[in-house]
Amino acid sequence: MTYIVTDNCIKCKYMDCVEVCPVDCFYEGENMLVIHPDECIDCGVCEPECPAEAIVPDTEPGLESWLELNTKFAEVWPNITEKREPPADAAKFDGEKGKLEKYFSEAPGEGD
Repeated sequence: MTYIVTDNCIKCKYMDCVEVCPVDCFYEGENMLVIHPDECIDCGVCEPECPAEAIVPDTEPGLESWLELNTKFAEVWPNITEKREPPADAAKFDGEKGKLEKYFSEAPGEGD
């Protein structure tokens, strides 16, 4: 098992999770974060820290595509270990449905 980031992170990109991760397995895209599943030690400390509730265990049904997305982009996006401010309009997008199709960007973020 590993933890993965799902669509509610898109356009919210709260970074509370990166501060608590003991193995620094978060990677930053332009408008979301992902977890590298091969680096995640399944400790679960990030899950309750996410204000958007976008982090879930990959054992929940129907998350195969999110595991693939996390795996793919963790290989190409820069590592992030320090919390920064979320986007100014993050609260506006928190909980919106269909964010992957509407807003997802493959562009990398800044990283550390």
